[in-house]
Amino acid sequence: MATGGGAMDLASGMGGSIEKEQMLTAVAEYEKYHMYYGGDEGSRKSNYTDMVNKYYDLATSFYEYGWGECFHFAHRWKGESLRESIKRHEHFLALQLCLKPAMKVLDVGCGIGGPLREIARFSRTSITGLNNNAYQISRGKELNRQCGLDESCDFVKGDFMKMPFSNDTFDAVYAIEATCHAPDAVGCYKEIKRVLKPGQLFAAYEWCMTNSFDPKNEEHQKIKAEIELGDGLPDIRTTNQCIEALKSAGFEVLFEENLTVSSTVPWYAPLDASSFSLSSFRLTALGRFLTRNMVRMLEFLRLAPEGSERVSSFLEKAAEGLVAGGRDFYTYVLFPGPKTFER
Repeated sequence: MATGGGAMDLASGMGGSIEKEQMLTAVAEYEKYHMYYGGDEGSRKSNYTDMVNKYYDLATSFYEYGWGECFHFAHRWKGESLRESIKRHEHFLALQLCLKPAMKVLDVGCGIGGPLREIARFSRTSITGLNNNAYQISRGKELNRQCGLDESCDFVKGDFMKMPFSNDTFDAVYAIEATCHAPDAVGCYKEIKRVLKPGQLFAAYEWCMTNSFDPKNEEHQKIKAEIELGDGLPDIRTTNQCIEALKSAGFEVLFEENLTVSSTVPWYAPLDASSFSLSSFRLTALGRFLTRNMVRMLEFLRLAPEGSERVSSFLEKAAEGLVAGGRDFYTYVLFPGPKTFER
């Protein structure tokens, strides 16, 4: 499947490693983890591996179709395209980690490796992508091969709650909108600290809730549930919970910043119905509307597996939830350089 390709590329990738005739069943099983379908936080956390794997099998082709290779938002300036802001976002993370040629780096929850490839080219480092989804790893390896990074960068299949690496393996570690999928932030950060060499840096971009979130507010709870459903999340933590989890894991937090404060363009702008961009048209409200109808037609013609439209529907719920939450209580936080204490 070509990255950011057309309708048939989207259809051919739907379901990831799930057999096409099993996709509708997989969609139903995924949905049942979430509040909208009778699920709860406990079941999502206890079955996080199955839930997140199903999510990315179902959603990856849609992400590639809409976002390209890099499945994340970015701090953005006026006059800057989404693609430009994403690249700058990744370069900034590399600079915060003080990456240098020949360093051995880990990308935790790497997706199909878009940021991995960009940061590897920018910093001339060797990066290993950790991912527990077989389909995304197969896509990432193919994309590495296409751009000539298959010898310097690689992927390892594994759970970031129990990483398949020895202690003190990496010179630097980063995560971009990935550890939000962890059922236990402290446990995940402890694993990151274990594989990071003493005294070295870990940096992350995290989705968090601000203090404006009111658990007694029904509308806030509805928005939170939409984001969890549409983004494969067991729960959403507050900024303070993330900071405390880092400290509990043994990190010294050198710096943290709420990126929404200094951004002149809201991070959720690509999804906002009031925004329009030709360069990121597929992410706009009109673009998503056309995609949903295209998917409906592809499924009707049996060119896409049954259940594809339902995936498109819960991804749309995520988009609506992210915009509504972003305006009120949901934010995007940078932790550039939580540093390990010397052991």
